Amino acid sequence: MELSREINNFIDEYVIALKEGNAAVFAGAGLSIPSGVVNWKELLRRPASRLGLDVEKESDLVSLAQYIYNDSKTKTPLTELINNHFSQTGRINRNHEIIAELPIRTFWTTNYDKLIEQALIQAGKKPDVKKRVNDLAVIKSKRDAVVYKMHGDVEVADEAILIKNDYELYEKNNQMFTIALKGDLVSKTFLFIGFSFEDPNLEHILSRIKILLDDHTRTHYYFIKEVLEEDYPDNQKGKEQFQYDKIKQELKCVDLERYSIKPLMVKRYEDITTILEVITERFNRNNVLISGSADEFSDYTVSGIRAQDFIHKLCKTLNQKEFKVATGFGLGVGSAVINGVLEGMEELGTRNINEHLIMRPFPQYATNGKDISQLWEKYRQQLLSECGIAIFMFGNKIIKKQDTEEETEVVEANGVIREFDIAVDKNVKVIPIGVTGYASRKLWEQVINDFDRYYPDYPYLKDKFIKLGEDGIDFNQLINIVTDIVIEFRGGE
Repeated sequence: MELSREINNFIDEYVIALKEGNAAVFAGAGLSIPSGVVNWKELLRRPASRLGLDVEKESDLVSLAQYIYNDSKTKTPLTELINNHFSQTGRINRNHEIIAELPIRTFWTTNYDKLIEQALIQAGKKPDVKKRVNDLAVIKSKRDAVVYKMHGDVEVADEAILIKNDYELYEKNNQMFTIALKGDLVSKTFLFIGFSFEDPNLEHILSRIKILLDDHTRTHYYFIKEVLEEDYPDNQKGKEQFQYDKIKQELKCVDLERYSIKPLMVKRYEDITTILEVITERFNRNNVLISGSADEFSDYTVSGIRAQDFIHKLCKTLNQKEFKVATGFGLGVGSAVINGVLEGMEELGTRNINEHLIMRPFPQYATNGKDISQLWEKYRQQLLSECGIAIFMFGNKIIKKQDTEEETEVVEANGVIREFDIAVDKNVKVIPIGVTGYASRKLWEQVINDFDRYYPDYPYLKDKFIKLGEDGIDFNQLINIVTDIVIEFRGGE
């Protein structure tokens, strides 16, 4: 899809919020519907019909739930719907995976399902789930994210916010949730995902925001599926309904501005996944993997500096340009990477290494019958999933010649080549430094010989890439060229 100016601006703002640790997600039912979770209208269809009502004609589903409660004088039929449905259905979808993998520490949701917390666990994170007001007083040790389930959870369905009476008494019974929400709305940038204009929770949430903040809030964002004529019957009635819904949507989008929420129009729900993936890609371009290993450096043809000093200074420069540097601690390369970043941190006057360096040393042997090559593959996949740019240098190892015990030979490091292939598959921007020789020379030639395939949108960078293979190039010039390319891929200074 082609991204509009409004969506591109949003992506830039949200990436900044992610970098600063201020990004949040507010999830509605639409986030889970693609996972097989039925929306609230479908759940109420059968009990509504018992009252003689047609759920398709009802827009106020909260009132409808109240009518069902009034008829039975108990919430049991509604809580049984939640228990029977949400405890048995649903699977993590791609949108869950993306938001769980991003460094988002705050999730708010009106959903009863457990898919957000399951996605976080799948991403290797430890969620702290707040289902009741009492949960707010307890902080889970070493938590990676907080999930506020402000309308309840399938495990405590009898306490869920379901009927009109629950909403009317929400401020009284759930005041601590309201206070926590107010604090996050003031300090974080929210992305609302999975809400529709018919969502029974949306109006209540928006009114709560207005009451809580009274115009003192940050700008938040809200995905909206655009009303399209092609989605309506090709007849007079369909055309009239399209025009009506189009006008209503335009008015609703203007109204959202009252709550400091900017609408983001998408033509298809699948576009949301695309936008989330672009966010991940752009955020990850702040993370640069140094892929390389070297048993020897005799092919290194940069003049005026030792190989390790070149690596050191390059990584220090990247650090000072506010990139996070990643390393798998490759032989002969990893130590220089770490030293360069540490020196950059020292000059910047910072000590939080987690904000500047990603270290993933590879396991050196396998246990419990595991295959070491499979472990390495898993490590490479995970490391490159965290990075948007990969710089390749050197790439050699010494092995014994076949049929000899003492003679050795230097060969290309197949691990560096494998990391290149994974990077390309994951749309990571690859920068092989050809002058460092070995596997990197081979990869550089591969990119130069088919540059249009690798970088169809960056033809103006080809001259800089050619310089990366120029024998005898001054090391300062080489570092400047690599830095310029990396900054261009990030989107500028």
